[in-house]
Amino acid sequence: MSTSARAYHHGDLRAALVESAVEMLEAGEAYSMRAVARRAGVSPTAPYRHFPDRDALDSAIAVEGFDDLRDALAQALGSAPAAAGPVDVLGELGVAYVSFALRRPALFRLMFGNECDEESSDRVQASQALHAVLGDVIARLFPGRVTPELATALWSLAHGLAFLHLDGKYRPEPADEVAGRVRAAVSALLGLNAG
Repeated sequence: MSTSARAYHHGDLRAALVESAVEMLEAGEAYSMRAVARRAGVSPTAPYRHFPDRDALDSAIAVEGFDDLRDALAQALGSAPAAAGPVDVLGELGVAYVSFALRRPALFRLMFGNECDEESSDRVQASQALHAVLGDVIARLFPGRVTPELATALWSLAHGLAFLHLDGKYRPEPADEVAGRVRAAVSALLGLNAG
């Protein structure tokens, strides 16, 4: 029995369905509402109690992905030395972002592969919370400066590098070379020598 089915039997059908869908997505399995229900061990109509259609389920999966990515960025921030400068801090955020994309490519593509549905307030809020992490870090590192443009440039850099690796334009391994490439790009963007 899958973890999802066990989670459902503990009373959280919605979470079991999302977990089942994420497992299927990340395993490269085609999923439908019926397939997700089967994997979760529930009736074919059970998913419709929480998700009116596949788009709503995709949005719930994206929310989980945004939350997981935000946690990965927070962990990267937490492991940065207190005296780390802007290039080091932002470089580690970039590495965490690209590493997440390479670890969970199908989820990453789903998160960013579609327009953010304004009707899905949870998805919009999760996306905004992710963007706020970078905005807050930049505001802290560069106090008193206008930072939205820098946040956009840094996000674009990390996002572009993530997809360049995912699409095979750069080798996605070894991990230390990927990390070095990301750090060097952040350093170049900020006009400083990598080092």
